[in-house]
Amino acid sequence: MDGAIVISRVGGPEVLEWARRNPGKPGVGEVLLRHTAVGLNYIDVYHRIGLYPLALPFSPGVEAAGVVEEVGSGVTELKVGDRVAYTGLGAVGSYCESRVFPAARLFKVPDAIDDATAAAIMLKGCTAEYLVRRTYPVKSGDWVLLHAAAGGVGLLASQWLKSLGARLIGTVGSQEKAELAKKNGCEHTILYRTEDVAKRVKEITGGRGVDVVYDSVGASTFMGSLDSLRPRGMMVTFGNASGPVEPMSPLLLAQKGSLFLTRPTLGHYYVTREESADGVAALFQMVTSGKVRPHIGGRYPLKDARRAQEDLEARATVGSIVLTV
Repeated sequence: MDGAIVISRVGGPEVLEWARRNPGKPGVGEVLLRHTAVGLNYIDVYHRIGLYPLALPFSPGVEAAGVVEEVGSGVTELKVGDRVAYTGLGAVGSYCESRVFPAARLFKVPDAIDDATAAAIMLKGCTAEYLVRRTYPVKSGDWVLLHAAAGGVGLLASQWLKSLGARLIGTVGSQEKAELAKKNGCEHTILYRTEDVAKRVKEITGGRGVDVVYDSVGASTFMGSLDSLRPRGMMVTFGNASGPVEPMSPLLLAQKGSLFLTRPTLGHYYVTREESADGVAALFQMVTSGKVRPHIGGRYPLKDARRAQEDLEARATVGSIVLTV
């Protein structure tokens, strides 16, 4: 029997409970994976509170790294002992010591990347990949506004954007986070709690506005993000840390400059094995080349998942958070 964090009712961090369970045996096309590190993401909170409803009971978590312990029939691309990691596709449940998982959703981890780093970058790094390469393909000289620039996705995206030659403005919640964001690629930072974001963006860009906004915060930043864009700029809203955005009329986009608006998700960019492998390969290449240097801001034992989520919700964390197994 292995340990796992289990949620039997939606609610606050107190619903995260430690339990023992049998991970089972791998079937056709599956492997038994023993986790070594688990990534913590804000979507785990959305699942816990029921914003994104799941059938109860369940174990949260959408990314992890580990070692293959057993392979099921039909699995030829992996063998026992392989170091692998997975991104946030398929069934949730990474908050556990081991699990059965589809082999087709696993990716071999390069020797140059350790397990904690692999667990920390799969969802957040693949998110950064599709945002800057595919949702809005950023090119050198583009002005970019990135909210939560000192967060897990934010730090990875900042470094990636800097490598592309983007002129990056990052919003942060404190001076300490501003310094971290600048070290990771932000040319300018805005303290969103005390400054008018749209006004500062227009000042920084000489009244022009930015080409694209990447906004994972949601309700509290949405309108300011629209007001920060140049005419025909693109608004990419990909998270709801401050709550979901209220319904709006499409006419508003015309009134603010014929803007583009998209609400992407990882699952729609990592649909096939081929495009998933391409995205993961791009991410691993950025990390192994040193252009993207993942920042692990905290490590918690798996049993302390409650405390880790409390700190995440309190915005007391920076970078990526890892649950150690």
